Amino acid sequence: MTIRVLHVASELYPLLKTGGLADVTAALPVALIEQGADARVLLPGFASVAAGLADLRPVARLARTFGAPEASLELGHLPGNGLPVYMIRADALYARPGSPYLDADQVPYGDNAQRFALLGSAAAQLAQHADPDWTPAIVHAHDWHAGLAPAYLRAAARERRLAGTRTVFTIHNLAYQGIFPAQQFDMLGLPADFFDMHGVEFYGQLSFLKAGLYFADKITTVSPTYAREIQTVAQGCGLEALLKGRAHDLVGILNGVDYAIWNPAHDDAIAAHYSAAHMSGKPRCKTALQARLKLAQRQDAPVFAVVSRLTEQKGLDLLLGAVPEIVSRGGQLAVLGTGDASLEQGFTRAARQHPDAVAVELGFDETLAHSIVAGADVMVVPSRFEPCGLTQLYALAYGALPLVHRVGGLADTVADASLENLADGLATGFVFERFEPDALAAAIRRAFALYARSHDWRATRERGMHQDFGWAASAQRYMSLYRELA
Repeated sequence: MTIRVLHVASELYPLLKTGGLADVTAALPVALIEQGADARVLLPGFASVAAGLADLRPVARLARTFGAPEASLELGHLPGNGLPVYMIRADALYARPGSPYLDADQVPYGDNAQRFALLGSAAAQLAQHADPDWTPAIVHAHDWHAGLAPAYLRAAARERRLAGTRTVFTIHNLAYQGIFPAQQFDMLGLPADFFDMHGVEFYGQLSFLKAGLYFADKITTVSPTYAREIQTVAQGCGLEALLKGRAHDLVGILNGVDYAIWNPAHDDAIAAHYSAAHMSGKPRCKTALQARLKLAQRQDAPVFAVVSRLTEQKGLDLLLGAVPEIVSRGGQLAVLGTGDASLEQGFTRAARQHPDAVAVELGFDETLAHSIVAGADVMVVPSRFEPCGLTQLYALAYGALPLVHRVGGLADTVADASLENLADGLATGFVFERFEPDALAAAIRRAFALYARSHDWRATRERGMHQDFGWAASAQRYMSLYRELA
């Protein structure tokens, strides 16, 4: 039996990307199709989504519009791979320039509750045969934006309007919870008793994320270590008791890498192609990166790099304090990202003080991101917490050794270049235990020490490039979960 799976999310690469969620929703459904599933995606009709989908055609009018004059479902596909995508056409809610979540002043839109309630409601309507030609057996909702989908499905099941559709909710980052004032609950059209501690209520407010956690049949998150961490007070974000209570329904499945996009052997965004067996292109990528960022053209200077949101969650306040450690030892630092004003200013100031050794590009540029990973010697991911992390996986594939804090998916994917691990042929990067300046500084010193031992550096780099974090293994685990439910 072919399992029909509907992935519900707010982003899909290459149509719309603000973070790693878009990479996952682009790659996972395709990997599931390769395993024999019939997978489709449901997205809000943001401007870039409406412009980027091919062959859009109307499927159904939606019964609830959440304040939009009208709302309908359309079906198209992703150019390139043909992935079927449903889009919610509700221009009053979605057709806005700029960020899908924030207005021009970087403030969340005042009607975000309505905009993402419609996403959850549309998923439930698809499960109730809104498209007469295709009905999912599994609705797989991603992050808070899609958190109400399991709640609407539970309400429909209770009213006997629905039988058989099961739900999976994936936490990509527990810190983003979709919290709204309690007064907005009535607008959702959910049963009154759903606004309860055992439901969508969260400290007197309304939490879309909690709705997903409470009402989904199964919960997944994006690495085994993070699945354990979020059941603790330190990383549970106030939801640890709920998650601990549902521990038997909670599973950590590591995110994968789409090697069709992230592969230095055929990446057109980088200066020269290379592979673990033929590394001559890697130094050329480094030289091109140094030229692009106006850094001193030195092959002997290890390039440390960051491609990230510039936030404290990502540990970049810790890295900012370590810039003198990198520069004084003859290293260079390349930073690409945007985020907290204080961090943007801090890194910009460091670049002014050390123009030959520190370069900062504020914003996000997918092509430059590939160039940085290809040109870097070390990718720094010092996150306070990290559900999975994709940057360190891209870094391994491109022969840039990851330097990471031992949390979440970082702990699951990088083996420290300790003497034992080097001797046993296990090392793939640098891992620090405590989230403290001296622990990061020690890891940076270990990176310089290994860089000076070129034979060991090359062996570690080659081992990292041979790691396989493709989607096939993760897709198999999701398929097992779907079969268990279906």
